[in-house]
Amino acid sequence: MSEFAFTEEHDELRDTVRRFVDSKSTEQAVRAAMESERGYDPDVWAQMAQQMGLQGLVVPEEHGGAGLGWIELGIVMEQMGRTLLCAPYLSSAVLAPATLLAAATPDAQAALLPGIAAGETIATLAFVEEHGSWDLDTIGMRARRDGSTWRLEGTKTYVLDGHTADVVLVAARVDEGLALFQVAGDAAGLRRVLLPTLDLTRKLARLDFDGVQAERISVAGDVTDALARALALTVAALAAEQAGGTQRCLEMSTEFARTRLQFGRPIGSFQAIKHRCADMLVEAEFAKSAAYHATFTAASGSSEEIVTAASLAKSYCSEAFFHAAAETIQVHGGMGFTWEHPAHLYFKRAKSSAMLFGEAVEHRERLAEQLGL
Repeated sequence: MSEFAFTEEHDELRDTVRRFVDSKSTEQAVRAAMESERGYDPDVWAQMAQQMGLQGLVVPEEHGGAGLGWIELGIVMEQMGRTLLCAPYLSSAVLAPATLLAAATPDAQAALLPGIAAGETIATLAFVEEHGSWDLDTIGMRARRDGSTWRLEGTKTYVLDGHTADVVLVAARVDEGLALFQVAGDAAGLRRVLLPTLDLTRKLARLDFDGVQAERISVAGDVTDALARALALTVAALAAEQAGGTQRCLEMSTEFARTRLQFGRPIGSFQAIKHRCADMLVEAEFAKSAAYHATFTAASGSSEEIVTAASLAKSYCSEAFFHAAAETIQVHGGMGFTWEHPAHLYFKRAKSSAMLFGEAVEHRERLAEQLGL
């Protein structure tokens, strides 16, 4: 897809979400949430669901959602990225619905999606194992039949909000290939450990399965392709969040350059600062274009097109956000290095987001393979 344009409804959604996150995801609120074990404010999470309907944005109307698409979700993610909103949104409102809609049976969708859309159920997907690869082909966990149910043994890591999720969707192997299983967050034999991470604004967990009882909820056969589509959709949404963070770094830098005086002049009048801000502007605009292309493709493209657009966006937005965050620290000088300044929060989110679902180089390698290079 080479062209995209936002409608008036899209602009209204953007403005509404921006007002909400600007008021609810202040620097003070972010710092309070990131220091908590839960990682988010339950009251804000409830408001997001009850007043805004954000958790059910891509959930079909028959399951209690808004029935919108990935363009709208990209708009929301971009605004959340601007303010580093601390919430299990990427896991429960993006990754989990994408996985269920792509790979789960109609009965499983009907059972799980309404609670997710209402913000009452927090769900996540566990698929990365101890080797740390985000490639579905590297999944080694096998599900074992136990009468009418299944048992899971092994470890999953880097699970988004895995320490608090009510429902854990687990990718594991069966004779036909990959299958999707549902596990209760408090299931017997499931040990959940919050991981120490660079970015405290997004929680990751390690899950150890010791004969945990699970329900197979995927459609018959191998669901590798379905899971790959769900991950690509999630990556497209993450790229939009990264684009939002890049834009905010640009705004912080230009505002500081305009108001900070050195030798009686705004530092933005000096050539070195001008060049930094100009480069950040170019990167921010390109990041938005790449992210928008990915979300528009996600709305109407084929699975192959979605994977390509998502990898392109993730590879560019990861590097753009990280560079913009690093430059923001440089523009702010010694102040930018301090714990009291928000620049380091964006720097850490940029680095962690760049590694989430595969680093830029991995996505470029995937693009090269698809193009036969």
